[in-house]
Amino acid sequence: MNLSANFTLKELTKSDTATRLGIDNTPDNATIENLKLLCEMVLQPVREHFGKSVTVNSGYRSPESNAAVGGSKTSDHCKGQAADIEIDGLPNPELAQWIMDNLDYTQLILEFYTQGQPNSGWVHVSYDPNNLKKQELTAVKVAGKTNYLNGLQA
Repeated sequence: MNLSANFTLKELTKSDTATRLGIDNTPDNATIENLKLLCEMVLQPVREHFGKSVTVNSGYRSPESNAAVGGSKTSDHCKGQAADIEIDGLPNPELAQWIMDNLDYTQLILEFYTQGQPNSGWVHVSYDPNNLKKQELTAVKVAGKTNYLNGLQA
């Protein structure tokens, strides 16, 4: 099933963790509609602007698969409203900056980027049409714990 011109339901629900643990990662119809909006409003515009494939590292996560990867119980991934993405050869800070400057979104997080390593980490982006607050954060590890800093800090 296509969610937009270049994104499929299969790639937005793929989960190696769910497969390995035998967890059903099938979204319901409301969640599929959220995934379509995420693709149409964020992922597809990113794909069209950069003219390159967008790798979805994590899209929809069932509550069970989300727990298995240590995700937040309130994660937008569980509602089909978030994806962790990268574009091969494009530094993640540049991807995050373009999204910030050009698209509407709920939350944008530059996650675990290491300065001087352009492809380190990934970009988390969420889209809830009822909450387009455009919050930007940077996730870093400090003493083994994830800390969130305000803004995009590369």
